[in-house]
Amino acid sequence: MKYGKKIAAALLFVLVTAGAAMAADIVKIGVYLPVTGGNAIGGQLEWNGVKLANKETPTVLGKKVQLVFVDNKSDKVEAANAVKRLVEKEKVNAIIGTYGSSLAMAGGEVAEKAQVPMVGTSCTNPLVTQGKKFSFRVCFIDPFQGAGAAAFARNVLKAKTAACLIEVTEDYSVGLASFFERSFKKDGGQVVAKLNYQKGDQDFTAQLTEIISKKPDVLYIPANFAEGAIIMRQARELGAKFRILGGDAMDNPEIVKIGGQSVEGFSYTTFAYAPEMPNMNPTQKKFTANWRKAYTDKDPNALAACGYDAYMLILDAIKRAKSTEPVKIAAALAATKNFPGVTGITTINATHDAEKSIGIMQIKNGKRIFLTVVNPK
Repeated sequence: MKYGKKIAAALLFVLVTAGAAMAADIVKIGVYLPVTGGNAIGGQLEWNGVKLANKETPTVLGKKVQLVFVDNKSDKVEAANAVKRLVEKEKVNAIIGTYGSSLAMAGGEVAEKAQVPMVGTSCTNPLVTQGKKFSFRVCFIDPFQGAGAAAFARNVLKAKTAACLIEVTEDYSVGLASFFERSFKKDGGQVVAKLNYQKGDQDFTAQLTEIISKKPDVLYIPANFAEGAIIMRQARELGAKFRILGGDAMDNPEIVKIGGQSVEGFSYTTFAYAPEMPNMNPTQKKFTANWRKAYTDKDPNALAACGYDAYMLILDAIKRAKSTEPVKIAAALAATKNFPGVTGITTINATHDAEKSIGIMQIKNGKRIFLTVVNPK
């Protein structure tokens, strides 16, 4: 009996030791993206990009990279809970996410307290990283994006007047409209109307009727793709002739299906990648080719590229840090210079935001066409 207890203890020791060794050979990267709820389509695109990156590069520093995914359900409370689970239960080394600035803000607070680095995908509101040591992102921020849209409106479309239609319940929409307005006015333009709507609204007739009466040259709608497509359809049904501009949340293949002919000519700012863009760099070519092999039923887009870049940026930081310790990964992320991503050459600045170019896309003949790259001042 005495020997039996010794054997059992020895076996337990072996199992615990083996388990610890196996754990030491794994790097855990948490991913919290919305694959249900209002932001589900955008979140799924980014998740596909993350998975593709993991498939291409499944190891770092000789260790296997394990993705741990939690759906944040397009909800702020769920986003915070998702990150809490990742840091407390899963003990992840770093985190990717998320689509939706409000969700990233909620999750970022948790990651900050736990001192686990979080790399945002397409969360462009400045507040995501403001005052934080452990929050980063691979995307540009809304002041830069808003300035890019304003520069395109003034310098390319030659617009003198503009109107804005804003979703007041969404930080992304309010912030982006404000930055567009500020830059448009600074460049000599005039904003003749600013109207609001609530998340989930389906009838924009009243707002659009008033906007049409002001006769703007352009209408700026920092909306998500579904509501934006409905707004454009109703605007054209009311006889609107002005050009319509939007932001990166409109970069979704579903926009043409929802808006039909009404979205023809629509232009929007997004991350500087599209599968048909000219003069691709080697990273962009590789991503495009591998995506088409992995996902034969859909084309790649900039959101998927953001998910891919976030994963690759974390692995690049781990290599430079020569460590999987969260604090050392964060320090390496902060020191990132000229990282060659799919969405462009990325440098992380002092506020942990990505400095990179802005892409301009347009819907032409029912397809999304890459127009140009802008670098607003």
